[in-house]
Amino acid sequence: MGIQKKTRKFAQVDILVLIDSGLRINLDQVKRVIGQRDARLKKNQAKGEIESKRKAKGDVVVREIPQVSSSLFFQYNTALVPPYSILVDTNFLSHTVQHKLELLETMMDCLYAKCIPIITDCVMAELEKLGQKYRIALRIARDERWERLKCDHKGVYADDCLVDRVMKHKVYIVATNDRDLKRRIRKIPGVPIMSVARGKYVIERLPDAPEK
Repeated sequence: MGIQKKTRKFAQVDILVLIDSGLRINLDQVKRVIGQRDARLKKNQAKGEIESKRKAKGDVVVREIPQVSSSLFFQYNTALVPPYSILVDTNFLSHTVQHKLELLETMMDCLYAKCIPIITDCVMAELEKLGQKYRIALRIARDERWERLKCDHKGVYADDCLVDRVMKHKVYIVATNDRDLKRRIRKIPGVPIMSVARGKYVIERLPDAPEK
């Protein structure tokens, strides 16, 4: 038969005798100190309630990867085929007028394919606001041969509109000479940029483009 182990009851110990420089102190009872992490403390009870509420709500950080367009093969955009749809920016039309270039003919000379210039409502609104200085660019934009796209957003800031469109639908080439807009477009994979340089149109980030 094994020896039964004696255990101390809560808040009770045997007589403790402390001897310090001839002084005797007898303590009949010694109470335990509750630890800081004890569940019976009010602050720990409050923490426990908060944690249980979080788990009940399912407040967990969900990491999502943005959906990649099915037309992209790495950086190559398979959706870009002739006829090319080209979103024209206000700045691009202004440079076209300065260099005395024909919009459609110069685009076709650059890409060796049929091109469809597209003018959005916000680009038209920007040109109308700029006044007499841009009247020739406005006249070019109003040409009935070009395709028009209606904008459903508030305001007439064209850069945000163009970036939003190419992020949703990667079937466009963006024609612009604006440095800030170019920087934003370069961050979006599979979207080529057309610009005016050296008295002609040049294309950037289009793998099938003819080398000049």
